[in-house]
Amino acid sequence: MTEEFQIDIPASFMALFVPPGKIKPSLGQRDMAARYELCEDLANLLTEKAANMQFTLGITEELVLAQCETGLLAEPAVVSPREARWVVCRLAELLQWPMDQLLQAPAPSQPN
Repeated sequence: MTEEFQIDIPASFMALFVPPGKIKPSLGQRDMAARYELCEDLANLLTEKAANMQFTLGITEELVLAQCETGLLAEPAVVSPREARWVVCRLAELLQWPMDQLLQAPAPSQPN
């Protein structure tokens, strides 16, 4: 078994690449694993930065997450809008912050 197939990609991430009405992702396993590793790494790298932002600026977790999402989408963006949303949801999960607002807000649309 090759290394990329040993990565356990969460269903929430795979769902980003399943077109509406389809069941098969639009990306191959290798490409999806690479995208997942990038997004997971970003979420982990942002944990300390996000916690420091909240503490030093005295802002809410919700505002910190919104600012992180905006930063992830700044040009030149390395993640798609849907991936950016997944990263901030994962960041909230890692920090044990509420993400109700993220789950209720519409996900950014995928550019054509």
